[in-house]
Amino acid sequence: MQSTQIHDVVTNEFGQVNDYIMSQLSSDIPLIEQIGYYIISNGGKRLRPLLVLLAARASADLDPDKLEKAIKMATIIEFIHTSTLLHDDVVDESDMRRGKKTANEEWGNAPSVLVGDFLYTRAFQLMVSINSMDCMAILAETTNIIAEGEVQQLINCGDPDTTEESYLKVIQYKTAKLFEGAALCGAVIADADKAHQTALQDYGMYVGTAFQLIDDVMDYTSTAEEMGKSVGDDLAEGKPTLPLIYTMKNGSQDAVDRVRQAILTGGLENLDSIIADVQACGAIEFTQQQAQQQADLAIQSIAILPESEYKQALIALANTAVKRKS
Repeated sequence: MQSTQIHDVVTNEFGQVNDYIMSQLSSDIPLIEQIGYYIISNGGKRLRPLLVLLAARASADLDPDKLEKAIKMATIIEFIHTSTLLHDDVVDESDMRRGKKTANEEWGNAPSVLVGDFLYTRAFQLMVSINSMDCMAILAETTNIIAEGEVQQLINCGDPDTTEESYLKVIQYKTAKLFEGAALCGAVIADADKAHQTALQDYGMYVGTAFQLIDDVMDYTSTAEEMGKSVGDDLAEGKPTLPLIYTMKNGSQDAVDRVRQAILTGGLENLDSIIADVQACGAIEFTQQQAQQQADLAIQSIAILPESEYKQALIALANTAVKRKS
């Protein structure tokens, strides 16, 4: 299955999710709707809600009630994700996302944080309407762990001695955990058995980790137009991502010194040299290999699922996560 065909197997459901997302942005406060529509309609891939739909469909035939719950859950996941983006952009002082001004750049920090809070709380309102204590428990833990990951990343910023293990823990918490929660909730809504729930939960964690690893590669291999954000954003924030950690272990002494200084000070003065350092020492290839390993584990984890076009779409999604350029 080609990457362009992944959405095709759930085209109708995906359209219903997009419609439902827009309907749930309604508020008596115009600024909430304005910022909400701006960030939600800003060209995101909707991978996490897509994962809910594919996981549910790969688990069982969905009756109308379960389908409605899957659509609501996909919306919940997108709202949680979007709220974290709003908060992240404020914390990181970002000015561009998906090729457009961030909400905090356009409206300021306070409105961005508060609309992020609105999306979080709207997500929990929708959770109650699904009436699944299992899903409530999954997403309560998920959102708590995401917050822990964000704090740990903040602690790691400016620390050139951050270990690979610490870095991986951060991306598993702040990024992969929501992929995991999306896949698991899709399986729970479909009433999948425990073995299939665990398989999809593992799949989500592996795919989410692969996705973030490639995100970190693109900071040193892609253009601003391809990424939709400024080149070197992670470096500017002093984030010790895996390509930089590897460079400090395996690069020349000059490269090590440059990378350490950049992480310590959070600057872009030597960006071109550091990009060259990262590419010269094999850090890009190493990180891509790690991402491919995660994608392979994701595919292996769902081997027990019955054969279907939805399972094939999940396999294609794992492969696409490591081959994407944006």
